[in-house]
Amino acid sequence: MRLNLTLIGLVGALVCLANDRTSAQDKAAPPEVKRVVFLGDSITHAGGYIDAIETALIVQYPQRRIELLNLGLPSETTSGLSEPGHAGGQFPRPDLHERLERVLEKTKPDLVIACYGMNDGIYYPLSEDRFAKFKSGIERLHKAVESRGAKILHLTPALFDPLPIKARLLPAGLDSYPQPYEGYDDVLEAYSQWLLSRKADGWQVLDVHGSVKRALAAKRKDAPNFTFAGDGVHPNAEGQVVVAAPLADAWGLKIEANGLPDHPKAKEIAALVREKQNTLKLAWLTLTKHVRPGIAAGLPLEEAEAKAAKLDAEARELVKSK
Repeated sequence: MRLNLTLIGLVGALVCLANDRTSAQDKAAPPEVKRVVFLGDSITHAGGYIDAIETALIVQYPQRRIELLNLGLPSETTSGLSEPGHAGGQFPRPDLHERLERVLEKTKPDLVIACYGMNDGIYYPLSEDRFAKFKSGIERLHKAVESRGAKILHLTPALFDPLPIKARLLPAGLDSYPQPYEGYDDVLEAYSQWLLSRKADGWQVLDVHGSVKRALAAKRKDAPNFTFAGDGVHPNAEGQVVVAAPLADAWGLKIEANGLPDHPKAKEIAALVREKQNTLKLAWLTLTKHVRPGIAAGLPLEEAEAKAAKLDAEARELVKSK
């Protein structure tokens, strides 16, 4: 009888835990903000995870008007570091802090979502000096955003996958790394764990790195050579959906494995969102005067916003036609 009571108690506790988890998911909702600015490197600039989030927002919350602005910049770091010969020696990696004040002044965000780390270790093994520069850069970013009365949410960096590029990776112990260090994901793991540790200080942090690592491990059970990133760094469309998952969960958004919400016209809505996002991204990057070569110039902001408003209206009309 005592054993049965113990089992009954255990089952009851598990049921309560499951109910609590479901209740927490039900309570998740988009923040009460009007403008969100995304900062990051080429993974953010590609924008797949932002497109997925906005498409789901429009479908699930068509009455809400939350403006998502993508100001991600390829090659960028918060550490200010750049490996010798970056981009074939054409230019050093851009430093976020060169443009951060202009971005914050012009965009006036309510919330900043920042995803850095992939480039900050410059594809070398972990070192205390480079780690310290990453920490300092992130802390400067955090302080700069909060000093303007906005909130900031940090995303841990995505995964470095050595498998698809293992033939050109370099071992530990070298003086320089003209090609990436084979264990570079250990660096990203260290950066991610440090970011997550800052939750104890009241920081908002979501674990993209863990999300991608778990999803990749699950895929490789059936397909050992599977990858989300053919070059080891940049997530493909499927990988961008996995990057979106922690934020989607935090905001109570339902996104399928194909990156779309459950709507009969989801593909058409997503196409309009992608065009809108790209239009605004290039316009805002141009307006805030980034210094990275190779980025196409955007439309004047007023023209870009008019085009974006038209695309947004078309997307919301499609939502109504369900």
